[in-house]
Amino acid sequence: MEKETSPTFSSHGQTMIGQENKIGFIYGEDIPLIAGEEQKYMWHLWGEPEELEGKFEVIGTNEETGKRVNVFETEKLGGPNNGADAHAPSSFSLPSSGIWELEAHVGNERFETLVVEVK
Repeated sequence: MEKETSPTFSSHGQTMIGQENKIGFIYGEDIPLIAGEEQKYMWHLWGEPEELEGKFEVIGTNEETGKRVNVFETEKLGGPNNGADAHAPSSFSLPSSGIWELEAHVGNERFETLVVEVK
């Protein structure tokens, strides 16, 4: 059974996909997810300071094939941006089209999971 993609929401005039007041990245018609095409995406996270400390990494899993890839990682998050408590600029691409689950971790803890469609 196919998972539903995460909802989009608006924060400070930016359209994001994810979980409002938890995590999202800027996304939309002008910044789609296209298989094999690297794009810049700005991640935004909301939470208490202690929840947002440590390495930020995103692991992607293709729902159809089960293929797992390391999508993005950075040693630490930046400060407030676009209404979020922390942010991280990134460049990434996913290798194939379909539904992808993006599992975000901060420090060694799972923070949240987003579901996106890659064209």
